[in-house]
Amino acid sequence: MKNFKKLVLVVTVVGVVGVAGAVFASNIKTPAEIASLLTGKTVEDVYKERSKGKPFGVVANEAGKLDEFKTEMLEQKKIILDEKVKNGTLTQEKADEIINDIKNNQETCDGTGNGKFGSSFKQGQNGRGGQMGRGQRMYNKYE
Repeated sequence: MKNFKKLVLVVTVVGVVGVAGAVFASNIKTPAEIASLLTGKTVEDVYKERSKGKPFGVVANEAGKLDEFKTEMLEQKKIILDEKVKNGTLTQEKADEIINDIKNNQETCDGTGNGKFGSSFKQGQNGRGGQMGRGQRMYNKYE
């Protein structure tokens, strides 16, 4: 009976952790999803434009939604960084430094992804994309 109670406890804990991870994962949007929501295009159409060399920021900019795109991208990055701080893989100080760097670079961002950070950010969470764009090397100093 004791082993059965332990088994039930383990299954319950695993289930709760799994649900919490799924909730976190559902809050994360890819840059394509963000551009899609802002422009009214399908995610597939946004990816088609991307495959032809058009960055997601340009897709948003052409629809007059670059500022909203940058704001949403920053929010997504904050969610990811907050989770890394919570998990102990990043200090709050480093997370704040990254956010400040992103904010500073977004001031001159034109959506082309040619800046230091632009649409770059190592996502590496929930199996969705691994990276959000170019520039992963910029974040290695924080990890």
